[in-house]
Amino acid sequence: MSCPATLSQPQTASPAPAVTGRKRPACRPALPALLAALALLFTLVAAPPAHAKVNVPSEETAIVLAVFGTSFPEALPGILTIYDEVRAAYPETPVRLAFTSNIIRRIWHSRQDEQEFLAAHPEIPREILAVKAPLATIADLVDEDYGHIVVQPTHIAAGEEFNDLAALVRALNSITTIKERNRPFQQIILGRPALGQPGIKFPYRRDLERVAALMAADVEQARQNNSALVYMAHGNRTFSTGVFFELEHLMRQRYPEIPIYFTMATGFPGMEHTAQRLAADGVDRALLVPFMTVAGDHARNDMAGDDDDSLQSLLRSRGIKPTAKLEGLGERKDFARIFVENIRDTAAEAGIDLQ
Repeated sequence: MSCPATLSQPQTASPAPAVTGRKRPACRPALPALLAALALLFTLVAAPPAHAKVNVPSEETAIVLAVFGTSFPEALPGILTIYDEVRAAYPETPVRLAFTSNIIRRIWHSRQDEQEFLAAHPEIPREILAVKAPLATIADLVDEDYGHIVVQPTHIAAGEEFNDLAALVRALNSITTIKERNRPFQQIILGRPALGQPGIKFPYRRDLERVAALMAADVEQARQNNSALVYMAHGNRTFSTGVFFELEHLMRQRYPEIPIYFTMATGFPGMEHTAQRLAADGVDRALLVPFMTVAGDHARNDMAGDDDDSLQSLLRSRGIKPTAKLEGLGERKDFARIFVENIRDTAAEAGIDLQ
């Protein structure tokens, strides 16, 4: 017995069937059609609504520039040049600034309400006045649903501050959740400092050679002034500063025409030790250059200040005429691009194609 036609196919009237005392069997659709209808129903029920997230956490990527910071407005170009170069290199990827120094962040936060200061420095962007710590900046990006976060330090060497930042990233990546969809992010990856870091992924010797090649302008300025070239790095008392001795040796090989020295604002070799080296080597003129991202407090006071224990004063007391160059390495676009390259290396290693 066949089923009646559908409503879209009108039928001609026919006389009612005679009553015979037998029940007419119910009309049933063919089994394949029934199974297809059930499959469609299951698909509609099981499918998430159009607005639901399929990838949790998301596949979106953001960059955090982790900077030690500076409280000197005139030193900010050392940070903002790097910031601008990274944003120009990756225009489709959000870039956020973060200061690792608790003290410096508090100074900028307090200045948000200092009308006299703000009026005197209209050039300072909001990103600096409201700057956050790396942890808070990462949290903001997680809240905005970025699943991949590249943290790029602008530190010069893998010292105390870099290792603290690395510990933070490791701790965040150790977070586990019962369900994958509840994980706050997919991965947080950490770039390397300008002078590299120990390991085999990115041999630090190549990073040293890259930096040495960018110092040619300083060498030429010192040569024209008949001066030795003295770089002051930040240094520290808890990690070796040996990488600077290796860089000094490498630069002396690359630029044999002038004597080159590295000294530390903190740790070994200190300024007194370096002043003695210059005097023993018969140096009578010296070009002093901060080997730091910014020309802030250490550059303006410890290196080029007028106090008796500044590098400039220590050299003068030994009959050496110093000339200070108050420019942070971050102000130089070619040096700033080191961090652009390090971001690209780190992202590629993690399988991320930055745009």
